[in-house]
Amino acid sequence: MPSRLRLSSLLLALCLLPGLGHAAGKCERLVATGNPEYPPFLWRDPENPKQLIGANADLLKQIAKELGLKVEILYTGPWSRAQDEVRTGRVDLIAGAYLTLPRLETMDYVHPAFLETQSVVWVKRDKAFPYSGWDDLRNHTGGTLVQNSFGEAFDRFAKENLKLEEVPSLTQAYQKLLLERTDYVLYERYPGLVMADTLGMADDLVALEPPISSEGLYLTLSHNSACNDPWLRGQLAKKMTELVAAGVPETLLQRNLERWKALQMQPAATPPND
Repeated sequence: MPSRLRLSSLLLALCLLPGLGHAAGKCERLVATGNPEYPPFLWRDPENPKQLIGANADLLKQIAKELGLKVEILYTGPWSRAQDEVRTGRVDLIAGAYLTLPRLETMDYVHPAFLETQSVVWVKRDKAFPYSGWDDLRNHTGGTLVQNSFGEAFDRFAKENLKLEEVPSLTQAYQKLLLERTDYVLYERYPGLVMADTLGMADDLVALEPPISSEGLYLTLSHNSACNDPWLRGQLAKKMTELVAAGVPETLLQRNLERWKALQMQPAATPPND
């Protein structure tokens, strides 16, 4: 009995040593996804369309590297499908999402937010209407992406008061706007401007002021992920806090904006198959 007690004590002591207690159970590989129409935050890699690249991907890769983990950021379809993949646990993480109550029911958020983004009302330049706030959208038909969010407060207002038509992609939303089948499109300012420029629509579209919302972008970890444990949640939050304090997300954002611009100057390639 004494020897058994000594063995138990030794095992307990080993488990309490840094790194050993979780080493056997922790995931060594994470799979992430996100909104594929979100440059400079996320977009499909032209050289490998099954992968997502961008500022959010670079940030997650840096965190994973510092934790000794491998991570893949995969294209899993449009934004709505990407969220479904994470809800079910087939994919572990979303690399950039707003905080909403429905998502809180199926995902853990890694705090702090790594970037703040503004969402705006995009209109056809020659069809702009008087706008000073949410109420001015009531008598117009808007477009948005399936399962997109603009923060809890605006989402609630929109559900109760606005007529919004959902489409799978921003390209489709902008096309409907230019065809005057909708009066406006709701989307983030930065990615919306970048995508309009890419699609050759920048001169035809304008963002109304003020923004409808300003929300933080978070990493989210699926409740159904086999990798979701206290150690991983704690380490992700710790590393995120360190990198945000050092200004790393902003640096990656600027770097990927230049990266996106450089890609647009290259000869057009055949669009990737979904």
